[in-house]
Formats: sequence, structure tokens, C-alpha cells
Amino acid sequence: MNSAWLGAIGGLLVALCAGSSAIAKEKYAMPILKDQPAAVSREVKAATSYAPVVKTVAQSVVTIYSSRVIKEQTMHPFMDDPMFRRFFGEPPGRGGRRAPRERKAEGLGSGVIVSENGFILTANHVVEGADEVKVGLSDGKTEYVAKIVGNDPQTDIALLKVDARNLPAITLTDSEKLEVGDTVLAIGNTLGVGQTVTMGIASAVGRGGLGITDYEDFIQTDAAINMGNSGGALVDAEGRLVGINTAILSRTGGNMGVGFAVPVNMARLVMERLLNDGEIKRGALGVLIQPLTPDLAKSFGLPDQSGALISSAPADSPAGKAGIKEGDVIVEFNGKKVDDSRQLRLMVSQCAPETKASVKFIRDGKSRTVTVTLGELPGDQAGISSGGERGQQDLDALDGVEVADIDSRTRRQFEIPGSVKGAIVMSVDDGSNAAEAGLRPGDVILEIDRKPVTDSAAAVEMADNAKGDRILLRVWSRDGEQSGTRYITVNNSKRVK
Repeated sequence: MNSAWLGAIGGLLVALCAGSSAIAKEKYAMPILKDQPAAVSREVKAATSYAPVVKTVAQSVVTIYSSRVIKEQTMHPFMDDPMFRRFFGEPPGRGGRRAPRERKAEGLGSGVIVSENGFILTANHVVEGADEVKVGLSDGKTEYVAKIVGNDPQTDIALLKVDARNLPAITLTDSEKLEVGDTVLAIGNTLGVGQTVTMGIASAVGRGGLGITDYEDFIQTDAAINMGNSGGALVDAEGRLVGINTAILSRTGGNMGVGFAVPVNMARLVMERLLNDGEIKRGALGVLIQPLTPDLAKSFGLPDQSGALISSAPADSPAGKAGIKEGDVIVEFNGKKVDDSRQLRLMVSQCAPETKASVKFIRDGKSRTVTVTLGELPGDQAGISSGGERGQQDLDALDGVEVADIDSRTRRQFEIPGSVKGAIVMSVDDGSNAAEAGLRPGDVILEIDRKPVTDSAAAVEMADNAKGDRILLRVWSRDGEQSGTRYITVNNSKRVK
């Protein structure tokens, strides 16, 4: 190839490269940016942001630091080895034990200022057993030593007091007016990173039966709640306190959108009781209750499952003195509808002892109303809880159930009180109708279809003569250290004659 051709090709390549460069500059030209934010009116800001609410509420939420000293009695590492003791003798300390070792355990949580003069609500588990509690304000600078005024493990609420004035107290509201779907904000010191705000809705109200506390009426929310949020505030869209954050349900330990808060009405009641009485005293009806199943509701001639079934009402109990008996179904308490046994238990617990309460119940299809003077719940128990020779054995009409007379041996074996009369269940076949209904060996059948059972022969005869698709039994049973009576219904359509 001669030099002329090479020169021509070189010139073409230069031209192509120059053209490519020009195209690139035109295609990727730097855009002109507007770095001045658009003006937003205060009205629009209020509709699109919760910043105004958070600025007001956040200063009412504090960080709580708790600490306690734990004494650990440690064993010498080789004390379980007999060869060690044989050749080297006992280590220093009585019984081969070293002197107790002290360890300081620290916890982190949140709290809510509810009064300008220093009262703070938090979750009981945040400060339980603490030797020292400190409270840090939202400014990150101010810190106070707090005193635990009182606590209530059964609702997981504790009341603290700091020596301060003019604190930014939060506004409380009526948590009973909170509805599913309302916007809520959770505020607290999440995972120790500092004060954090998360948003969600009230996913449910009146949640219970979770086994978190003894008295449960939780607000459920999907606003993210994690460790450190406990004791913090759950507020509505207007910044009013509706609950105290207390727990989450999680498979990982982190937030999964199922968090719970104690309603502020319950927390406020605990606070007032602690300040007025110095302790929590709860009212009691003195009865045992159980939930109404569809079968039980049908057996008692009820239109639905609303209410709480009384399975035991001692004559000397507050309810018994007012005329309430076993088999009655309480449907109203102090003018409020009773949906289930858990709700009744909660209602009664929120009343002080000696309170006169109106109780509406259904007996034999007819409603009655009585006034009950509530007793006092002893200790930490629930106000209402769910609750010779061997005689001849017979196989009764409840297929697969073996009953016998109660004698001294069976009373000792099953720890049956002397006041309990009836027929003891010795065995129940797996898969039988009675087993499916919950009848177990050791149970005592007290009544069949509302009539008392005197012995095993009577139980067999009454079961044989029972009419209808289901048989209603009232039984005494023991569950661990607790015992009581309950009603069950057994399918009566497949009996063996």
C-alpha cells in the first residue's frame, strides 16, 4: 500500500473520531438543575407530613436506662470431678464454692412524660428488678435519676417519678375511641440508635389471649416496634397518646409488623390506682368462668356465643351472695355488653373492691339483673379464672368412657377435695367423642344435662337416658396445682347401646 492511500485512511479515521467526539458531547450534555426546593404551604405540609406532630410529641418521649446488680454463686470448674477432690482436696470456700461474684446487668427502654412535674409511664419489664433507673430527655443532654413509684406486672405498666418541673408532658386521649385503620406513630429509642419514629395503622383493638400479660386488651399495630421501643409512645395522627408500646410477635426477634401497645386508658387506671392506693387492688366476682363454644351455647338455649358461662359460683362468693349460680351466662356488666369470658375478666379487674356492679345474666332462657358488691382479688390471682375399696366400674353410654365411684384411694390419687361428689373418669378411649370434647382420666362428672350425679351407676343411667344430639356435662378437673369445674358438651349421636 503506497503512502498516498495510507494518508487518506489516516485522514478518514481522524474525521470519524472527531465526529464521534462531537456526538458524545451533544448526547450527554450536562442538564441544568433547579436546586431551589419548591415552596410548600403550611397547609400542604400538614397534609403530607407528620413532622409538626413529631416535633411536639418527640420531646415527651424519654430514654430509660436501668441497671441491677446480680450475684452469681459459681462452682469451682473441677468440683464435679472426684479425682480432683481426691488428690487436691476441696477448693477454697464452703462446699467447694467460690465467693459470690457480682455482675451488673443493664437495660434500655423508653418512657412517656405524662405530667409536667415528672411522672413518667413505661413498660414494667423495662425497669423490673432494677436497682437504679435513669431517664434521658430527647435533647440528648439532660438526665435524671428516677424513682419507681409503683408497678403492675399483670398489665406490664410501671410509673416513674423524676425531680423536675415544667417538663413537656404529652396529651392523653380516650383509647376506646381508636378504630382499626386509624393512623398511629410509634416513638422510642429503637435498638439503642436513638429516638426513632415509625408509622402504621391500628391493625386491631382489644387483642387478648396472647399470653403476654395477665390482663390483655392490646392495640395491635404494624408501625415498626423493636427492642428499645418498650415503654415508648403510640400516638394518633394528632399526637395524642393512645398506648404504651410493650411487645411484638416475631420469629426473628425483629419487627414483622405485629406489635402491641397497652391502651392508655388501662395505663392511666394503673397510674391512678398506684397514686391513690399505693398498690393495685382488683375487684372479684369469686366465680369460675369458661368460654362459650357453639355447642355449649346450643345446649344452654342461647342465640349466639356472646357472654361468659359460670362453671362454679360458691354460695359465699360475691356473685353467689347476689344469686348467681353455675350454668348462668353473664351477658352484661355495668351496662356494657360482655362478648366473652376474657372481656368479663378484664371488666371486673378494672373495678375496685367493694364496687357495686350491675350484672345481667341468662338462666333457663330468661334474663335477670342483680347487683353484686365485688370482693377483693387476693394476691396476683385472676378476678375470674377459667378454671374404702374401689367401687364397681361400668362402661357408660358415652362410648369409650370408664367411670367408677370415688373412694379414699382415688381421692388421694387424683387429689380430689372431699366436697366434690360424682363419678370419677378412670379412662377415656382415644378418638372417642368424649376425648374429643376434652374429658380426661381423673375428671369427676358432677352433672349430666344439669342434673347432679351421685355415683358411677347414676352416671351410666343418666347418660343412657340422655336425649338430644349432645350431652352437657359439668366436670371437676385438676390442671397442675389448679382445680375447678367446667362445662363440656359431648356428641351423643354415635353412642353404643
